[in-house]
Amino acid sequence: MASPSSQGPTESLRSTKVREMSAHTARVHSVAWSCDGERLASGSVDKTAGVFMLEKDRLVTEHNYRGHSDSVDQLCWHPTNPDLFVTASLDKSIRIWDVRTTKCVAAVNTKGENINICWSPDGQTIAVGNKDDVVSFVDTKTHRFRAEKQFKFEVNEISWNNDNDMFFLTNGNGCINLLSYPDLKPIQSIKAHPSNCICIKFDPTGKYFATGSTDALVSLWDVDELVCVRCFSRLEWPVRTLSFSHDGKMLASASEDHFIDIADIETGENLWEVQCDSPTFTVAWHPKRLLLAYACDVTDGKYDSSRDVGMVRLFEFPNHT
Repeated sequence: MASPSSQGPTESLRSTKVREMSAHTARVHSVAWSCDGERLASGSVDKTAGVFMLEKDRLVTEHNYRGHSDSVDQLCWHPTNPDLFVTASLDKSIRIWDVRTTKCVAAVNTKGENINICWSPDGQTIAVGNKDDVVSFVDTKTHRFRAEKQFKFEVNEISWNNDNDMFFLTNGNGCINLLSYPDLKPIQSIKAHPSNCICIKFDPTGKYFATGSTDALVSLWDVDELVCVRCFSRLEWPVRTLSFSHDGKMLASASEDHFIDIADIETGENLWEVQCDSPTFTVAWHPKRLLLAYACDVTDGKYDSSRDVGMVRLFEFPNHT
């Protein structure tokens, strides 16, 4: 399931592990780790979110969260509270869940079909974007809207910077848009790619952020200078998902290519390829370990649905020097 590049680790394949977990009855669109790394959550087309406990290097089902009436397209955890996570659904709502009670803490109705969501680093606000390019900001104490902003271009992924004073989004024109926060005034629009800029992720150390595009490139940006420091070009299809390792030294990126690229941040070198049987929807590094969760775009008909559809996988990066 995993292979080293010619310049990467020299361990045999037996030194790597890929664990599989049947999590849902339909495609998995999102995976995310709690801040303490003890739980993994997944969101699916089957309208549910699953939460799993991590025991050593395998996942154990804890609870399946039901309540949405349409696909759970994205989810994320509270940045400092490991008991709370939020789901965004096409049913025009978001739901905040508490794993201690396995209950929905709040259900907030939104104006459109929600496709992306993020939690502010200070834990006070949730931003949710919908198919109509509206981004809404929800107060996590009152569960009411702090603000709502309509954009005149296609909004893809959204994120705060680590300092919580700027809000970033990627758009269909290949740009990264920066807004001041909390007043949401436009600061800058950076032409990052020649085509649709899909995803954005910030490095845990605060030094870099990365973007992925339909041009199949991943670009790495200096947070302070807002300049591109290097590009990764090993993928051949639109880059759909990104994740930095906990130490900020590696970046995982995936697309419709049947592998996940794991790159060294400082050199751009390919450290490993995680082989997949189909396109990859979502990747997420563990917040404390070199353990990568991911899910692929497996559809009924091509694979045995009882085994492959709704599968979440864990890849353990091999120890090496």
